[in-house]
Amino acid sequence: MLSDENKLTVIDDAGTETELRILFTFTYEETGKKYVVTEDESGENVMGFRFDDDGNLFNIDEEEMEMCQEVLDSFDEENEL
Repeated sequence: MLSDENKLTVIDDAGTETELRILFTFTYEETGKKYVVTEDESGENVMGFRFDDDGNLFNIDEEEMEMCQEVLDSFDEENEL
């Protein structure tokens, strides 16, 4: 569930809530699908999700995560992170 501009909360199957920091969102032009790239509180784990217009999050497959990683790498290069 998207919560505010910089954070979102993910609830796993066991009901455990995890707060994630949003790094950025983007729309993949070829499919029109929207993605959010996040990191956990430690900053060590980067995760990607697809989301809809209502803010619902969906797990992504390995191919989509690779695409998110490419976008993240490009973003890092442009912003010298």
